[in-house]
Amino acid sequence: MPLKTQHDEQITLNLTPMIDVVFLLIIFFMVATKFTEIEKNIELDLPQVAGIGPTAPPALPLAVTLFADGRIELDGEPIERSALVSRLRAEHHEKPDLEVVLHGDAQCPFQYVADTLAACHEAEVTKIGITVELATAMRSSERR
Repeated sequence: MPLKTQHDEQITLNLTPMIDVVFLLIIFFMVATKFTEIEKNIELDLPQVAGIGPTAPPALPLAVTLFADGRIELDGEPIERSALVSRLRAEHHEKPDLEVVLHGDAQCPFQYVADTLAACHEAEVTKIGITVELATAMRSSERR
């Protein structure tokens, strides 16, 4: 079996295609930047419309918080159930698409939740959300 007496050519990496791609990207971004500058300098008389009125930001939902001891807060302020009904009713008449989000303590008895939902119903609020937290895998003692 003959032995090799000559050395093979060393492997080299051809960088020419990569450099071409980099130059093409540079040219693309330079041209794209130039177009945005041109668009800024275009003088146009935009069409005008009348009578749309001022635009208002979208309304945030009211936050009702229930604590385990039965306390209620409306947007961070303590409130009694009767006052909650009247306040929700006033807000609902002002904004018919009023939304309420109910934040309840996990240890809160369901009776408090039911009373608060009934208060929302009395105030004629129909868009009610309840916040929850996704549970991690249940413990083996809780599966039974």
